[in-house]
Amino acid sequence: MVMKQSYAVFVFVTVLSTAALAASGKQPAPPGAFEGAPPQYTRFSAPELMRGFLVLSFGSDLLIGAKPRGLRRFNHPIRIAVTGGGSVDRTEAMRNVVADYAAKVSNLHLSITPDAASADIALRLIDEKDFTAALQAAFGAKVTKTFVRRTNPQCMTSVKSDADGAIVHSVTFVIVDKGDDVFLDCAYHELLHAFGLSNHDQHNPWTTLNQQRRVGYLSIYDRALLTLLYDPRIQPGMTAKQVRATLPRVIQDLGLATPDQRK
Repeated sequence: MVMKQSYAVFVFVTVLSTAALAASGKQPAPPGAFEGAPPQYTRFSAPELMRGFLVLSFGSDLLIGAKPRGLRRFNHPIRIAVTGGGSVDRTEAMRNVVADYAAKVSNLHLSITPDAASADIALRLIDEKDFTAALQAAFGAKVTKTFVRRTNPQCMTSVKSDADGAIVHSVTFVIVDKGDDVFLDCAYHELLHAFGLSNHDQHNPWTTLNQQRRVGYLSIYDRALLTLLYDPRIQPGMTAKQVRATLPRVIQDLGLATPDQRK
């Protein structure tokens, strides 16, 4: 297969925020979450899933290069390389996060590879003090300056996709030395970006990709959105109009929605 030569690179950052969402009382945070992690909502209507999917699957913090025609995701099994670093060894913890995604979203077809050069997603663990320098080394001073100026980044993901929306490569930087809550929130948050949920939504109370929340685990809501994104009927390059027409049947067939919205 001939690789497309037109690329779009999307840069996503996690912003350190002290804002908190009131507990929903739906279900406690799962085992392994950091102390004080918020409980999660568990029941969603089809419109709530559709709205979240459409907002989070289209758009980005920063676009560099050609604009793709539609939805972005991997179109093949995903290999992830975890490169340890920093003053706190969180390599095994990062692998556990990857394993959590692999177990709960089977269509990702995730595996860990020791070969960073051939990996589809490169996960790099670093200390906060080395964050800006690492970004400059990977993406250049100009790109780094642009998104650092726009926000106060805590972690970062860059996603390269071809003109048809297929993700070619993702690079993620995760901070390891600011505590369990920052590490776990960055790890889960940034992997959602790396897989193709490219946007943020500060008005969505259920997703990890709301930057006013610190979640630190794979929520039921985000798991549902990834399950939709990697369903065979949802393909790279699909427009929002095409996704909107296809999604209701996919949601119904997968049994992801419930009409009972008791909180």
